[in-house]
Amino acid sequence: MSDMGAFREAVTAWAAGGPDDAARGLAARLPVRTAVLLEGPSDVAAVDALAASHGRDLAAEGVCVLPMGGAMNIGRYARLLGPPGLDLGLTGLCDENEWGWFARGLERAGAASQGFFVCAADLEDELIRALGVTRVKELVREEGDLRPLQTFLNQPAQQGRAPQQQLRRFLGTKKGRKIRYGHVLVEALDPGRVPAPLDSLLAGL
Repeated sequence: MSDMGAFREAVTAWAAGGPDDAARGLAARLPVRTAVLLEGPSDVAAVDALAASHGRDLAAEGVCVLPMGGAMNIGRYARLLGPPGLDLGLTGLCDENEWGWFARGLERAGAASQGFFVCAADLEDELIRALGVTRVKELVREEGDLRPLQTFLNQPAQQGRAPQQQLRRFLGTKKGRKIRYGHVLVEALDPGRVPAPLDSLLAGL
């Protein structure tokens, strides 16, 4: 495991109620300058893939990309990593309907909200719109998931839904699928078609 991976695990344990000594020690030694706070591992996969496509090693730059296990945990992570805690720079992404959680959590931690970027629905929706439904279906076929997709689309609950909504829902129907497609969809993007929230996040790091 890399040092930044160890720091990520130490912060996760700290946020879950564990001791702070491991996270503090690693933060001082590495050093870490910025924490990217994301809802879950699929968002982490997308950010890591975009950074790699730009030839950037975020860990080497002192940037830790962290999945928080849900938007409601933003306040806890902001307190631990922001001004009351390790005093790192904070940035991240959130879904539009979760901005309230983010704004309140950041305010309570005395952290600025300017470095956080809002996805119209969620990051998967942003990526599907950027690529287009046809291209996403091609990628699903290339990944060997065309038959599961066809089975999913034939379900009564999917009838009448817009194709973009269907694809977005499909990505969340199997454990690990959203994480895998976080990489796949980002790697398929043309440089000029990166969704604005994701593009702005990387540019600010």
